[in-house]
Amino acid sequence: MSLQTRPKPIVLIGAGGIGAPAAWVLAEAGVRELVVVDDDQVELSNLHRQILFADEDVGASKCEAFEAAFAERYPELQLRLITTRAVPDTVVDIVEQAGVLIDATDNFASRFLLADAAYLGGVPIVHAAAVRWQATVLSTLPQGRPCYRCLFEDIPGDISVDCATAGVAAPVCGVSGAFAADRALRLMRGDDTAAGHIVTYDGLLDRLRSVQVRPRPGCLLCGPNANIGDINPSRYMGGQCEAY
Repeated sequence: MSLQTRPKPIVLIGAGGIGAPAAWVLAEAGVRELVVVDDDQVELSNLHRQILFADEDVGASKCEAFEAAFAERYPELQLRLITTRAVPDTVVDIVEQAGVLIDATDNFASRFLLADAAYLGGVPIVHAAAVRWQATVLSTLPQGRPCYRCLFEDIPGDISVDCATAGVAAPVCGVSGAFAADRALRLMRGDDTAAGHIVTYDGLLDRLRSVQVRPRPGCLLCGPNANIGDINPSRYMGGQCEAY
């Protein structure tokens, strides 16, 4: 299926260190419509990895700075901006707009929320993350099998390991975003082989691996005895999904 005939666009959740390079790759690949969701502001400490922003953008809305950067580079791109956060109250409406979701968030609560909402909404999703020197990308089909919960099961007890607390090398964010864009483009074209593998890049060893993820029989989201049938805020740290 061509990009021109796809009824719904790619929806990118997070306009930061991973979202910016992902959007850049999508624009270079010929995507003509993109939806970006973020409610945060540009911060000076993040400029080393948020490659679309400059010193003069500090304090501005990420969505506004994102729009200005793309208007200059890709004037033909139809960029639709949603200045909100993907939380239990908003996530269903966000998912309904998507042909493919890219999860470029920065915390486990948001990732599990988006994984659940994408599965329940029947939308493929690409999860992209970067911490320290490691990037990971996992794509999931609408029916799961496997899904994000097949691999990680639930929000870990120690939720402190993210790029805000552990740090991240800026180039690793670019690798994660580029792979996320590649997977999203393949899913838009109906290429199911883009899903079901976790891609890991180790920036210290310069090593790239792709490992097949097997469906977990006891998965509560896509397994035979699944019991997650709605978006319950209590599953996601009480609905408090952090900044990304």
